[in-house]
Amino acid sequence: MAAEDAARTVGLPRPPGMTRLHEVGTPGHPGGTGHPGGPGERWPRVTDPPGGDDRSGAATAGRNAGGDRVGALDALRGLALAGILFVNIPPVLNLTAVAGEPWSIRHFLDLFVQQRFFPIFSVLFGIGFAIFLERARPKARRPRVLLLRRLLVLGVLGWLHQVLQPGEALLPYALVGLVVLLPLSYLPWWLNLVASAVLLVVAMVLTSGGISLLPGMLLLGFALGQSGVPWALHRHGRAIAVLFALATAASVAALLWQEQEPLMAGFSASSAIAGLCLATAYSTGLLLLLRTRVGPALSAVLAPFGRMALTNYLTATLLFIPLGHLTGVADSGHWVRMLLLACGIIVLQLVWSRLWLSRFRYGPLEWAWRCSTWWRVVPLRRDAAPAPSPDSAVR
Repeated sequence: MAAEDAARTVGLPRPPGMTRLHEVGTPGHPGGTGHPGGPGERWPRVTDPPGGDDRSGAATAGRNAGGDRVGALDALRGLALAGILFVNIPPVLNLTAVAGEPWSIRHFLDLFVQQRFFPIFSVLFGIGFAIFLERARPKARRPRVLLLRRLLVLGVLGWLHQVLQPGEALLPYALVGLVVLLPLSYLPWWLNLVASAVLLVVAMVLTSGGISLLPGMLLLGFALGQSGVPWALHRHGRAIAVLFALATAASVAALLWQEQEPLMAGFSASSAIAGLCLATAYSTGLLLLLRTRVGPALSAVLAPFGRMALTNYLTATLLFIPLGHLTGVADSGHWVRMLLLACGIIVLQLVWSRLWLSRFRYGPLEWAWRCSTWWRVVPLRRDAAPAPSPDSAVR
C-alpha cells in the first residue's frame, strides 16, 4: 500500500503539495483504484482543515502563513536547536567539572538536557527527508536522485563542520540517510515504523543508546512523515495530552534510575531511556502549549529559529568557539559563564532569524542546500517572482 493510501486508511490528512503516485506515472499503481472520485480528487490543503475550529489557536500553531510548512515542526526544531547548544559547548570548549558541587550545573544538564534534544532534532530531520521526497514526486521522474543529492550535500557540510566540532550531527545524518532511509523509502510507512522500533530496541540493548540510536530515530521520523502525522497534529490534542502525561511519568521513573549511576550519564541505558522519555515529554509539552493562547507568540519566536536550523546549527559553532576563548569559558570551570554565552547566542539567532525571514524565503544555507539539491538557482528574496518548475533540471 502506498504511503498516502495508508494515511487515508488511518484517517490522516494527506500532506500538501503531494499528488497521487498514479497521477505522475508511477508503475504498478492503477489510477483511481480505491479512491472515490477518481484520479482527479485531491486531499484538502492544510490551510483549510476540516471543521475549521480554531478557537484554541491550534490550527495556527500547526501551520504557518506559508501554507505548506507545518509551523509546529519549525517550533519544535527551534526548541531542539536551543537545547543542543547547551550540550555542544562544554566538550568543544573543554569545560571541566567543579569539585565539591553535588548539584552542579553540569549535573543539571546531564539530567535535563544531555541526550534530551538530540532525539527531537533527529526525528525532525527524518520527517524532513520524508516530506522532501513526497513533495519531489510530482516535480521529478526520479525523486530519489534529488534526495540522494540532498544527502550528499549535507554530508559535505557535516564533514567540514567536523573540523570545528568533532561528533557533530550532520555527517551521521547524511550517512544514515544514504544507508538506511534511501533503501527503506520504497517501503510503506507502517513497515518503516516497525523497523524503527526494532532499530531503537536493538541499539538500546546492545550499546546503551548514544549515536547508535540515530538510525532508529531518523527512520521513525521518516515513517511519521510518510504517514502524514505532521499535518494531523492540530486535530489530535487529546492524544498529545495523553502522550505527554505518560512520557512525563516515565521520565520521572527514568531519571530516578539514572541517578543510581550519575557518573555514567550519556553512556548508560538509564540515561538513554530517560533521554527518549524526556524528549517525548518536551515535544508533546510544546505542542500542547502551541494550542493555547500563548501559542501564536511562542511560535513566532521559535518557528523562524527552527526554519533556519541548518544555518543556525553551523553558525552557532562559528560563534561559540571564538567567543568562548574571548570570554574565558574555554578550558575552565566557568559553567555559569557558559550558560550566559549559550543564551546570548540563542537570543542573537532568534532575532536575526526573524529579521532574515521577513525579507527572504529561506535561510542562507537552507537556500544554498535547496539550490544544490535542485541544481538550479531558486528565488531567495520574498519579493522575487516564483521560479518555473524545476522539472527539466531533474528528469
